[in-house]
Amino acid sequence: MTIEHKGTALITGASTGIGAIYADRLAKRGYDLILVARNKERLDAVAARVTSETGRSVKTVAADLSSKADLARVEDILRSDASITVLVNNAGFGGSTPLLASNIETMEDMIDLNVVALMRLTYAAVPGLVARGGGTIVNIASIAAVAPEILNGVYGGSKAFVLVFSQSLKHELADKNIRVQVVVPGATATEFWDIAAGGVQNLPQEIVMPAEDMVDAALAGLDQGEFVTVPSLPDDAQWDAFESARQALKPYLSRTKPAPRYQLA
Repeated sequence: MTIEHKGTALITGASTGIGAIYADRLAKRGYDLILVARNKERLDAVAARVTSETGRSVKTVAADLSSKADLARVEDILRSDASITVLVNNAGFGGSTPLLASNIETMEDMIDLNVVALMRLTYAAVPGLVARGGGTIVNIASIAAVAPEILNGVYGGSKAFVLVFSQSLKHELADKNIRVQVVVPGATATEFWDIAAGGVQNLPQEIVMPAEDMVDAALAGLDQGEFVTVPSLPDDAQWDAFESARQALKPYLSRTKPAPRYQLA
């Protein structure tokens, strides 16, 4: 069976875990790939395996997205490669250390990768997608975006940015034929936890989802037209209720006078 060629997907953080699984799944769906990560050896191994199994073209770009020079190289690819139809912003790292015990330089590095790099890559990709008539942006957030108490606050804040930024993108690009999906996973069995918690084995195993299941659920959500995909959420009406409550606040967020409960003269 011949699979329709669907263009090229650029995936960040693609040398292992979630990003490597996206590489496998999107290649099997008919995408050529550009895989971005720091570890060239691991990237090349993923590329060789995916090419062998799918026959798709896979290019690798060894880049540290917290480096301005490396980030600029990837931005240039997104601006210049007219075959790109999908951007998966997956690269990031987290932490569970409380504020008072955290290293401020590490926190700044986290913001550079989780926020600045994701924002700049999206801005590099979107004009070309619009000019070519459409495309897809997938941003990997976290349940820490809506439950920041559970992990490091800077990590939760960085993922809240990903969620809010995605909401704005969806609004601004609604008439441009650009699909925006934000994936909001819980604990997922990847090397992420080696940094965040000393290893996934230190988490309660009943909350940890296999990475393959997480990505497959995210892609199923994309197929179903979801904007927000929470892979473990049993009923999407629960997210709809959360969003409805947010929308209900909007008429009251900016008014000419303080609310009566403040009893100002």
